[in-house]
Amino acid sequence: MEPTSPIIVALDFDSRRAAEEAIDRLGDECRFYKVGLELLTAAGPDFVQHLVAKGKEVFLDLKLFEIPNSVVGAVRAAGALGASMVTVHSMGGTGIMAAAVAAARDFPRLRVLALTVVTSMTSSDLADVGVNASAEEQVLRLGRLADRAGCHGVIASPQEAAQLRGVLGPSSLIVTPGITLPGEDRAEHARPGTPRAAIAAGASHIVVGRSVTRASDPVAAVRLVRADLGL
Repeated sequence: MEPTSPIIVALDFDSRRAAEEAIDRLGDECRFYKVGLELLTAAGPDFVQHLVAKGKEVFLDLKLFEIPNSVVGAVRAAGALGASMVTVHSMGGTGIMAAAVAAARDFPRLRVLALTVVTSMTSSDLADVGVNASAEEQVLRLGRLADRAGCHGVIASPQEAAQLRGVLGPSSLIVTPGITLPGEDRAEHARPGTPRAAIAAGASHIVVGRSVTRASDPVAAVRLVRADLGL
């Protein structure tokens, strides 16, 4: 079973209480949430189980970048919590990604996604760490590597979605953070895109955060995202 809803709302909060208030306000308007390192550290792993018990899907954004044995343990823990997606860092190489995919086989609902280049990074940032390629070139290189390692998909910005879809084919998941609503400021994202542009380019899922969770009316905001997608 593939994760179903194309809209993932990022719970970028520093406390369980704040996250639960956002979830309560959204109610049935959202069924898929991203839990990142900030909230996981603040609220603990049982919060993921809590969301799953409420009938929600969870994208557990761990960005694992460790020795393969540690990655295996973390992926198994994510599967046991009931997560639908977990992320590994493609810069860790084939060994890390292949280990994560192997660990996920015991959890049929869990998909392993490889982070390519975070949406806040530019080609200049890559040059600072010795990568002599543009952000787009690096995303495609790492996307191919993730595909060969058996990952179920990748994380990339909306601006690389079209080329990734051409490289990875129709079945891979392409999850795009860096989503901004029409007319909205790009915030910290160097390579943003609107919901419609991302899906039209080939993304399978979009991740929206503060645009929804910090809105005066989160329900109206998520409905605006859905309207932009024609849903």
